[in-house]
Amino acid sequence: MQNKHIIRDRCILLVLLLIFSIGTYSLFGNNKTINFLELADYQHRVKGQVKDSNGIPIPGVNVEIKGTSYGTFTDKEGYFYVDAAPTDVLILSYIGFKPLEVTVGTSKELSLALEEDVTNLEAVTVNAGYYTVKERERTGSIAKVTSEEIELQPIVSPLQSLEGRMAGVEVEQGSGITGLAPTIRIRGQNSLRNSRNDNGNYPLYIIDGIPIVSAPIQSPGTLTITGLDPLSTLNLNNIESIEVLKDADATAIYGSRGANGVVLITSKKGKLNQGKSSLEINMYSGISEVSNKMKLLNTRQYISMRKQAFENDGVIPTETNAPDLMVWDQNRYTDWQDVLFGGTAFANNINMAISSGNENTTYRIGGSYNKLGSVFPGDFDYNKLTANVNFSHKSDNNRFQLSFSANYGVDNNKVFNGANFVNYALSVPPNAPPIYKDDGSLNWENWTVDNPLAVLKQPQDIKTDNLLTNLNISYGIIKGLRFKISTGFSKLDNEDGIKYYKERYNPNRWERIKLGVNQNYSKRRSWILEPQIIFNQTYGKINIDALMGGTFQDNKSNFLSITANGYPDKSLMSNLNAAEEVRITNDANIHYRYAALFGRMGLNWYKKYFLNITGRRDGSSRFGSDRRFSNFWAIGGAWIFSGEKVIEENISFLSFGKLRASYGTTGSDQIPDYGFLDTYEATEGIGGLYPTQLFNPDYSWEVNKKIEASLQLGFLNDHFNMEVSWYRNRSSNQLVGYPLPAITGFTSVQANLPALVQNSGWEVLLNSMNLSSKNFSWQTSINMTIPKNKLLEFDNIDDTSYASQYRVGHPLNISFFYQYDGINQETGFYQIVDANEDGRYNNDDRVVIKNMGREYYGGINNHIRYKGLSLQFLFEYIKQFNGSHIFRATPPGFSGNKPVEFLEAWERPGDNENIQKVSQSFLAIDPFYNTANSTMGIEDASFLRLKNISLSYRLPKHILKKINVKSGQIYVHAQNLFTITSYKGLDPQGGSGVVPPLRTITCGIKVTL
Repeated sequence: MQNKHIIRDRCILLVLLLIFSIGTYSLFGNNKTINFLELADYQHRVKGQVKDSNGIPIPGVNVEIKGTSYGTFTDKEGYFYVDAAPTDVLILSYIGFKPLEVTVGTSKELSLALEEDVTNLEAVTVNAGYYTVKERERTGSIAKVTSEEIELQPIVSPLQSLEGRMAGVEVEQGSGITGLAPTIRIRGQNSLRNSRNDNGNYPLYIIDGIPIVSAPIQSPGTLTITGLDPLSTLNLNNIESIEVLKDADATAIYGSRGANGVVLITSKKGKLNQGKSSLEINMYSGISEVSNKMKLLNTRQYISMRKQAFENDGVIPTETNAPDLMVWDQNRYTDWQDVLFGGTAFANNINMAISSGNENTTYRIGGSYNKLGSVFPGDFDYNKLTANVNFSHKSDNNRFQLSFSANYGVDNNKVFNGANFVNYALSVPPNAPPIYKDDGSLNWENWTVDNPLAVLKQPQDIKTDNLLTNLNISYGIIKGLRFKISTGFSKLDNEDGIKYYKERYNPNRWERIKLGVNQNYSKRRSWILEPQIIFNQTYGKINIDALMGGTFQDNKSNFLSITANGYPDKSLMSNLNAAEEVRITNDANIHYRYAALFGRMGLNWYKKYFLNITGRRDGSSRFGSDRRFSNFWAIGGAWIFSGEKVIEENISFLSFGKLRASYGTTGSDQIPDYGFLDTYEATEGIGGLYPTQLFNPDYSWEVNKKIEASLQLGFLNDHFNMEVSWYRNRSSNQLVGYPLPAITGFTSVQANLPALVQNSGWEVLLNSMNLSSKNFSWQTSINMTIPKNKLLEFDNIDDTSYASQYRVGHPLNISFFYQYDGINQETGFYQIVDANEDGRYNNDDRVVIKNMGREYYGGINNHIRYKGLSLQFLFEYIKQFNGSHIFRATPPGFSGNKPVEFLEAWERPGDNENIQKVSQSFLAIDPFYNTANSTMGIEDASFLRLKNISLSYRLPKHILKKINVKSGQIYVHAQNLFTITSYKGLDPQGGSGVVPPLRTITCGIKVTL
């Protein structure tokens, strides 16, 4: 009976539970109601697929339910299946990618994308030009900076973002003038040609697969004499990455074009976003000012020095020989540095981009506007407007793929021609007359030289527009075999005009002045076509990655220079027909053609042993018909020895170890076009011709042989990484002008000189994850380069004009100096050593050879994160010498302001000073300027500069959700904040004759909607 009661009670309890389950149950605290009729669906099966940022499925991803031990892995197509509740959180993790947490929700099918972890060697992908490779597996020397390091910087040229960030890459802006071409050298100077119009050291620039002319755009202005930057019209916010290829393994596939290294610029692409559009907005505003000024004499000190000069010389000052003492106000003081380049420049930038994409199609459309002011008086603003589009599509089975990109930029740069404001600022006496009259016109009264602001009446206006387009189409023929064709077109137009108003000159000359214009037009057109066959297949433990293709490239350049004079009025100076006289001073049309066949084979065995073989046969129209083709090749290999069993078992702290080496040849055809032809020009008058160039079809390619060895180590799960590389490049068959006797009627003929230039050195990279936790991380990156440049061979150099420039066994960037011999205690003037004791001072007495290049250089970059806060700062350091700031001035005692060091001038025998006697006698001139070219005239210009520092804050998710914003970031960025140096001039890099780099501080916001 008791058992019957127990059975009955249990039956009643089951019925009650069933009835209770049919009803609803209210959860205390949140009033949430769960219908237990849906209990069967509460724990439901979820199907998901995991892909990377490029939409490629990822197999082997670990998928776990948070807080449990239950999980699974994705299959070879990236799919997984898991039973989970709507409130469960899935945790996805895979080596090389950032972990992802996602709430299951009510969806039964999920499409997820993992973001690559850029701090992981396995995940970082670098662009090698015709192919991509994992950082872990590369056999060549490739350096990379990403958009995170580029887009927030208030700069114009993308090359400026490389300063201090890459080993083996020298980038120097050299001046604070916006739009000028930076100087870039990749592992040193290879060619003896190093002048403005004939430079054989430019690297190859490639933007989204399109090569562009690397040479700066010619400009007639004195401040733009170095040329304008052909990359200035690019939108920095649209750059995804910049890779620099350095060694033979990385550059040989570009053949002759890669002799001086390759700079690859890759634009941003649309990202997989399930078809939803996102709008990115990045804008900042800021101010800039000159980062340094020289210490000059004030009025009291200047007048005292000038009076002492007359007293020492026994000369009475008059209104003629000393207007600064007899005519000008003795109490007036003007800080000309503050007046002429001490202004505040304003910077404004706004960038917008809309992007979207699904599994088949992605796109990104963007544009930007950038305005930078000037520290000079007058209207010298720089304005840039850009637009860009990127479109990608692939078929469902991935056999057909298409991508198209276009970048268009227009900039307008207003600079000034004529005398340099910097030279005026450092030399005009501090008590010089006022610049303006009471009526606002320029004051010319009592000025012994030009009014410093007269150059404002000689404006230079530069307009450039640049279009780059690229189309890639590929089709998978069979598994592992794909045909690809890449084509591109580039167009660059530049208009550079200088107007000469009569107000530029003293009114006393206006009757003789004619209004004039100097107008220059540059046009560059280029197209390229590259068909390729790409093969990628795995056989057991061996992967073969190969390609074969061809290049057909056509460049046309036009340069026209026109001078017009005699305009009746300023308003007509834009119309050449209104001028009395119009002359064409330069009209050049250049057509360059290039063709090549290239191939590459990469072998990957067990993911531990790597071999990369590249070859290219180049043809260039810059050589004679029998010399146009040449072959270039390279072989590179790597061994990841940390994957060996004996290493894994015995050296547990070593997480990564790789040895790599490469050897190969690249070439160069960076010489003027048509140099092998004999050319003629028409004589003035009728029917005459005269020769301008000699015929020589026998010269051929420069050859650069490169060798490199490198060791990469990673410790403690890659928390500490180190790479040490040694390289040696030897450039032979130098293409320069071969000097000829004047009796031939020509000074030189294009030829191959028997000279051999060597660049070697050490590069060290250190990366350390100092601290890492959920809310805090601190990462440090250090790079250092110790370069050695040397002219190894140059047969019979003493019989050529190059004997005054180079010495065998010494670097190319040397200078020859007299030996300084102190101050003559009898005269009080500088003296130098007459080395050959012939009683004269000439080149034979310049016996001291000094390397004026960098002895070593590098950068230290730190990145600290705390929750949403991020702090990054980069120090750049360079060991070098530069010309002494003392000799930028005239001799002590002469008219014109001077550095404060001139107060410590020699006065009497026995004085141990470094400044010669104050005097304005002509006897002081030669000793002063001879000493400027002596060992006294060079100064240690080494420096440590805080190049960049930025502080940003990512807005919390709960705030972003309220305002319907996907992501948000506010930031403050500073550039060239301070420099530690013993150099007393304006800038240790540019010297004392240029505007130093500007100190810039910007504040901005970046949001994604």
